[in-house]
Amino acid sequence: MSVFEYAPAPESRSIVTLRSHYGLFVDGEFTDGGGAPLKTVNPATEEVLGEVAVGTDADVDRAVRAARKAFTRVWGPMRPADRGKYLFRIARLLQERAREFAVLETLDNGKPITESRDVDVPLAAAHFFYHAGWADKLEHAGLGPAPRPLGVAGQVIPWNFPLLMLAWKVAPALAAGNTVVLKPAETTPLTALLFAEVCQQADLPPGVVNIVTGAGDTGRAVVEHADVDKVAFTGSTEVGKQIARSVAGTRKALTLELGGKAANIVFDDAPVDQAVEGIVRGIFFNQGHVCCAGSRLLVQESVHDEVIASLQRRIGTLRVGDPLDKNTDVGAINSPEQLARIRELVGIGEAEGAHAWQPEGDLPERGYWHKPTVFTDVTPAHRIARDEVFGPVLSVLTFRTPDEAVAKANNTTYGLSAGIWSEKGSRILAVADQLRAGVVWANTFNQFDPTSPFGGYKQSGYGREGGRTGLRAYLKES
Repeated sequence: MSVFEYAPAPESRSIVTLRSHYGLFVDGEFTDGGGAPLKTVNPATEEVLGEVAVGTDADVDRAVRAARKAFTRVWGPMRPADRGKYLFRIARLLQERAREFAVLETLDNGKPITESRDVDVPLAAAHFFYHAGWADKLEHAGLGPAPRPLGVAGQVIPWNFPLLMLAWKVAPALAAGNTVVLKPAETTPLTALLFAEVCQQADLPPGVVNIVTGAGDTGRAVVEHADVDKVAFTGSTEVGKQIARSVAGTRKALTLELGGKAANIVFDDAPVDQAVEGIVRGIFFNQGHVCCAGSRLLVQESVHDEVIASLQRRIGTLRVGDPLDKNTDVGAINSPEQLARIRELVGIGEAEGAHAWQPEGDLPERGYWHKPTVFTDVTPAHRIARDEVFGPVLSVLTFRTPDEAVAKANNTTYGLSAGIWSEKGSRILAVADQLRAGVVWANTFNQFDPTSPFGGYKQSGYGREGGRTGLRAYLKES
């Protein structure tokens, strides 16, 4: 088929000033780290963007002590309305510097600039706006008559939504009166460090937010520090299990938002064109680097061929390439390690007998790339239908009845999200009520709002982020 040819429309990177070296952000200032520095790389070009400090146990201890002092002397005693003013100020600064954040996110992460610009940054600002409004109304949130902050929150975030995951965690923690020690992912630390500049620009009291960069050992030091009152983690299920074991038996509060293998269910009465757009958004948004990605497509048998044909036509129009180009639909895979895992699972899928389809076209020579991939002839026993690929890979299964759709959708160790496509509202409600998933979308997918809680069941973790429910994780009742 013919695809429109688009002239390049690159976003300028001149708005971003890259440094040769980035330090830790502790007690309101940038400082050196005690570990051997890491290099952070543009996954689309393999260009080294900068060298990033690595926090040691001593650095983490310094950050936690700064957070404790700020909590005890400044942030905890502060009038809630005044805390809200700081959050409003941060939200406005994120909006004012939105283009800068979007370009830096795309450079460091590999996601298309349209997603950074239109989703990640606006949603991050929205979370700070939303939680700013709650700061002086917590006693009216249904969380007890006089809810109080927990203290120091240790937060570890992943590489797929670096700025947005920061906002999901930092905003409710601050609104509830806690202070924060945050550890960004080692491959995507730059927007967190730019956020540290925003904290300075907002005159946030020193020690309220501390950002300690590094790899797994740094995150472990944050989680296991004896003076951390609350741990919040978003990432892989395996690491989440390790954190749960390390926190067990302590006084620390814990929320975990882990992996997923979401079912996107298409019934025979669904509007096919609309459903196809939702399928594409569900699995190819952010290169499939989404814990709630709709990576299992369940299609009613009678419309299977029509849906797959339409889906393949649509995928054939997706443009894979330069993430800074505003015409790009699918960007780069975040790291060579993640690309190797995607390739391994795709190979296993083919070896187990599933049929892989990819659109025509060449991939860029430099960088980490993977074509959108659709597997048909998939059974629930296939690894690609059970394991989280965390890439642009879709597995298609079929069903005949709603009961079979529910059984196959729930046949997973995960329980983070699901999607339902049907013109019948009664069917949507009936099926949604039977799905063991924390979030169920109806005739849409991957829609987020700071007022709506997000989280999962089973090996997708526990606790919720967003909305009043998400505030509960950062408060204790008097």
